[in-house]
Amino acid sequence: MTTENTFEVDFTKVPIKPMGAKEVRELEIALIIGTLFRQDVLKEVLDPKEFTTWVDSLAVAAGALARDKAGYPISKIAEELGRTEATIRNHLQGKTKAGKLVLETYDMLKRGKLQLAIPVAGCDTKELEELRAKLSKVKETLEKLLEELK
Repeated sequence: MTTENTFEVDFTKVPIKPMGAKEVRELEIALIIGTLFRQDVLKEVLDPKEFTTWVDSLAVAAGALARDKAGYPISKIAEELGRTEATIRNHLQGKTKAGKLVLETYDMLKRGKLQLAIPVAGCDTKELEELRAKLSKVKETLEKLLEELK
């Protein structure tokens, strides 16, 4: 649910079985963002001592899962992500905290239950409404253009 000072992220068009590098990247990004901004994860991630480690681990786990769902072999995933095959397996099996969280996020995405409302800082209500109106117009225009292309 979008409130006055939040921005809702739409994950409905993210491919859960990616076909090709572009879709792998889309799933990977959705898993990173979806996991990182989950309320239960945000508290842990915001610890300044752990932030860099958390973000790196989540990115590797998300990249591994996206590539796994596209059918990449473990060896290729490890090579692309610069990690060992053992590390990739541990993430994919949920043996690491990051792997477990990313698997949960993927399951939420797959079931259509992944919803994020990100707080928008520094915008007053009027500015936010203007941005929403502009975004709505851009979305309508894009939809019309996509229809014409079909």
